[in-house]
Amino acid sequence: MSSSRLLEELIEALRCLPGVGGKTAQRMAHHLLERNRDGGRRLAQRLSEAMDGIGNCAQCRNFSDTKVCALCSNASRDAAVVCVVEMPADQFAIEQATGFRGLYFVLLGRLSPLDGLGPHELGLDLLATRLADGHVRELIIATNPTVEGEATAHYLAQLARQHGVRPSRLAHGVPLGGELEYIDRGTLAHAFGARMDIPDESP
Repeated sequence: MSSSRLLEELIEALRCLPGVGGKTAQRMAHHLLERNRDGGRRLAQRLSEAMDGIGNCAQCRNFSDTKVCALCSNASRDAAVVCVVEMPADQFAIEQATGFRGLYFVLLGRLSPLDGLGPHELGLDLLATRLADGHVRELIIATNPTVEGEATAHYLAQLARQHGVRPSRLAHGVPLGGELEYIDRGTLAHAFGARMDIPDESP
């Protein structure tokens, strides 16, 4: 037990970060207090500003501090090709590893009824509206190759076909069970370039 209530609360707050347990949080707190108080103040200010100022783009649902993000408002991007990803980190990975010049749609999850994530929570009504306006000709489905990701991909492919849009899927150079943000750039670039159409399996 610490002699300082504030220190205990700081350590507990740091544990909200992924992969940070009690010992790591304690080391972080002690480092900031012992060696970098200015850095700690800067971190606190930026965290506060980000939590209050960052929302979601009205078009693609990615993180943005404006109503429409810079990528969606970029007139040089090809609005006829939309790539659907699960998380903002996946969109960032594709931007870094490929020459993709279309637009994105970020689900902020994947279909998972047990976790309460259905089509509404993933913003698929917004995506359907976007597909219905007639400007999109290809929907690239870049969900992760997990069980939930594959189920989400199947749902998205059906949604695309309902609106006369061609669905395609990343080629399986991406390993089954992998997460896009952890895949090396070469593998991701190859998989993106070799994407394939999804066959229509409806009766």
